[in-house]
Amino acid sequence: MTMAIADTIPADLRQLLQQTGLFTDLQISEVLTNQLTAAQPLIISLVKSRVATEEKLLQALATALHLPFTRITDKEIDATARAKVPTKVVFQHNVMPMRQENGTLIVAANDPFNLTMLEAVRLVTKSRVQLALCTEADIAKALKRYYGVGAETLDELLQKNVLDIDEIEMVTKDDLESGDQEASVVKFVNQIIGEAYKERATDIHMEPMENDLRIRYRVDGALHQTPVPAYLKRFQAAIISRIKVMANMDIAERRLPQDGRINVRSGGAEIDVRVSTIPTAYGESVSLRLLTRSNIFLGLESLGLNKENEKTVRKLIDLPHGIILVTGPTGSGKSTSLYAFLSTINSIDQRIITIEEPVEYELPGVNQISVKSEIGLTFASGLRHILRQDPDIIMVGEVRDLETAEIAIRAALTGHLVFSTLHTNDAPGAITRLIDMGIEPFLVSSSVEALMAQRLIRTLCKSCKEEYKPDPEFLREVGFPMEDIGRVKFYRGRGCEDCRFTGFKGRSAIYEILVMSEALRPLIIERASSAAIKHLACTHGMRTLRDDGWEKVKQGITTVEEVARVTQEDEELTGT
Repeated sequence: MTMAIADTIPADLRQLLQQTGLFTDLQISEVLTNQLTAAQPLIISLVKSRVATEEKLLQALATALHLPFTRITDKEIDATARAKVPTKVVFQHNVMPMRQENGTLIVAANDPFNLTMLEAVRLVTKSRVQLALCTEADIAKALKRYYGVGAETLDELLQKNVLDIDEIEMVTKDDLESGDQEASVVKFVNQIIGEAYKERATDIHMEPMENDLRIRYRVDGALHQTPVPAYLKRFQAAIISRIKVMANMDIAERRLPQDGRINVRSGGAEIDVRVSTIPTAYGESVSLRLLTRSNIFLGLESLGLNKENEKTVRKLIDLPHGIILVTGPTGSGKSTSLYAFLSTINSIDQRIITIEEPVEYELPGVNQISVKSEIGLTFASGLRHILRQDPDIIMVGEVRDLETAEIAIRAALTGHLVFSTLHTNDAPGAITRLIDMGIEPFLVSSSVEALMAQRLIRTLCKSCKEEYKPDPEFLREVGFPMEDIGRVKFYRGRGCEDCRFTGFKGRSAIYEILVMSEALRPLIIERASSAAIKHLACTHGMRTLRDDGWEKVKQGITTVEEVARVTQEDEELTGT
């Protein structure tokens, strides 16, 4: 048991800092002077002095004050101890209740000199309190894990007993953009979006369940459940209605799906949030897609293309006419690639027009049209009108039907360079897909210049990346080039807090580029299978998705398992 903190702190702060062994007398004088001048907590002055890292500083202070230092592990956190301290006090003073020992409450804190914090915890718990020093980052992680995102905001609402959306002041999209967080529900939504942005999430899913409102983030293509307060379900109607207000949607309509859009700023970044709602058995399910505008203006060198593929792509996007198709499933980065192509060739002497559903990113100098099927503006009708606008380059968001495909081919044959996407498993599959739509094979062979399939693979976390020896039998099963095994260093991720213990952080793309050649045209005209087309293309030097993935493994960017997972279906479908 430890005596009161006021008794453990020597009256002379200079003597205390000397006991840490980290500071010279001159540094101590500077820190104490700066602390008085800036009128800020002593712990902040000490951290800003940069004499030592925050962790090393707190460890030294803990020794000098005869206090424990902790990193906060799950074993140390007791639910009974957490229940003793109100959520408001926990967040206001940035402390984490850990456990009780012999009638003493152990609380993790970052500032051992904050007597106001100590007295506040004592008053609300009516018990003796012992501090365990801990870094600010560790306390923040623990608060998020055990209390959930936005816990202090919902606690304020519970204190006010505000459960009806009509009782909360109406806040518009302009209020959100200006940072107005007076309404607690808006503040909570801000926290959810802000946390998702910090976690690099691309999507937020709010899913009503019978006794819960589950919130999940999609990070690097994988879904992760986000800790939220246990009583979040009570505010479900208010939260969903507030999101619909900000997205300019009809809050009274809960029986039909709706779409909307919110523009927010976070840390100087412009975030475009696409909102979609659908009715479910337990209320409306809301999905928010986060699009960061600053991330899309990439050069070709940022797409993950190897030197050979980048050289090929640069030649293709400089062609005067023809169709270039990018293929892959939803979420494989097709739009990012197309925008990078357009950004590269966008110039004052090129008239570029796009038709998309929706316009995901705004490109300066490019005329972009958004599809509106409800008023008859489809890909086909929009493309037909684009051809009357004297374009040099056209981008069609997706070729979905015969009419769109026919107009795109006509545009390519009349001197326009056309970019578009198709949902197929590999590059050769796009050829058979066009023919299956009803396009004559001779038109496909004469208009299509290249097809590019792509997938996104997770990249290894740099913080926990380690070398290891994979099982040779497994490498043989997945088709890794056995002749390279002796020369390749294989890596995997151990898993750490930086990567949510997945071993991966960030994504890169792998590509398969099929350039139309005279050798391929007869096969297309003969309506050959995509497997036959792929086989011939490979004999002429085409690298498959898996081949490109193996190069990423050899470079230490990803793992063998990740490449096998992403490309397995495609290899099996093509029989290779």
